[in-house]
Amino acid sequence: MTPLRTLGASDLEVFPLSLGGNVFGWTADRTASFAVLDAYTAAGGNFIDTADAYTHWVDGNKGGESETLIGEWLAERGNRSDVVVATKVGALPEYKGLAADTIKSGADASLRRLNTDYIDLYYTHYDDPSVPVEEIIGALDELVRAGKVRAIAASNITPERLQESLDFSDREGLARYVALQPHYNLVSRDTYEGPLQEVASRSGLAAVPYFALASGFLTGKYRPGAQVESARSGRVQEYVGSERGDRVLTALDEIAAAREVQVATVALAWLAAQPTVAAPIASARTVEQLPALLAVADVELTETELASLTAASA
Repeated sequence: MTPLRTLGASDLEVFPLSLGGNVFGWTADRTASFAVLDAYTAAGGNFIDTADAYTHWVDGNKGGESETLIGEWLAERGNRSDVVVATKVGALPEYKGLAADTIKSGADASLRRLNTDYIDLYYTHYDDPSVPVEEIIGALDELVRAGKVRAIAASNITPERLQESLDFSDREGLARYVALQPHYNLVSRDTYEGPLQEVASRSGLAAVPYFALASGFLTGKYRPGAQVESARSGRVQEYVGSERGDRVLTALDEIAAAREVQVATVALAWLAAQPTVAAPIASARTVEQLPALLAVADVELTETELASLTAASA
């Protein structure tokens, strides 16, 4: 049995890999999504990440498709209390920004789609500097007090605004962020390492990094000359053939070969070992993609292996 990790000061205990729901209703249809969710939970996974904005960017979609599929799956399986569901507000065109009314009506819409009366972890998807942190935290606190949300978190926020939010919560005795969702992986370290990580560490926040596999680059399947059919391949091109990308893949290849595991597993294991990180987020379109992700729960890199990857990715 894989030991679960606690998210910050909350009572949420999660599997060390969060299953990304951004592919549900996009590159994974209902049948494929249900199969992936079934396989993930059968392996002990319990932490599903989605957002109201998933997948409004797809032609014919309007947003909420991922939440709707997850809600239908939860209802069919009858396993709501076994799963930690995280969703987000602020990026869906219909509920854009973080005004108090937007946060509260966005939460109600998510609850309807998820077919549940509570959200375990509710993120502000992108900070909205036009709204004072007092208004944002006040609205989130109302949701917690109403029992609609168990714990709150932030994503895509500056260290200054994060600290300001935490200080306000502490001063007023209101709901306080327990987690942070930063863009963080072996080839994108600058956004999180430094002031943001310092605030998280000092404040006892758990980091739940997104793009943990750099949109698939850290699976090792994208290499110079390789043709990969993927809706997300465009994002990967900045890494393919770059000096840093090549160094990282070389180091990953060596460790993966020595351990007889997948490259993706090693990349996730490095991330999972970083200070403050509780559970990297990775998504799977198919059940076949899951084992390499789930294996992060069983792979603990040595200090030498961690140092090798850290140096390669510097």
